[in-house]
Amino acid sequence: QVQLVESGGGSVQPGGSLRLSCVASGSIFEINAMGWYRQAPGKERELVARISSGGSTIGADSVKGRFTISRDNAKNTVYLQMNSLKPEDTAVYYCYLLYRNTWSSPWLPIWGQGTLVTVSS
Repeated sequence: QVQLVESGGGSVQPGGSLRLSCVASGSIFEINAMGWYRQAPGKERELVARISSGGSTIGADSVKGRFTISRDNAKNTVYLQMNSLKPEDTAVYYCYLLYRNTWSSPWLPIWGQGTLVTVSS
C-alpha cells in the first residue's frame, strides 16, 4: 500500500509564499512523474506543475515565473514552491504521482488527500 502525505498549505496574504511538500511511502519500487494539481471552488481540477523522473518540468501558464516544482528522489518527495501568491491561487492542492511497486508492474496513479491554500488580505 502506498500513501501520500501533503503538508505546507495554509493562509497567506497576496504576494506571500508557501512551500508544499508531498512524501510518498509504502511499497514503491520506482516513481515516474510527480506533480501538483489544484481545484478551486466551483472549478475543475487543473494541472499546476509536473516533473518527470529525469527532472523535466511543465507548468500551467498561470503559475509560470511564480511557482517552482522540484523533487527529491531519495526521499520520494515532491515540492511546490509558490511565490507571489494571488487570490486566484486559492484552491485545494493535490499531490499526484505515477509509481510501480515492482520492475514489471504497471504504472499506477495515486493522489494525495489535498491541502488547502488560501490567499487573502
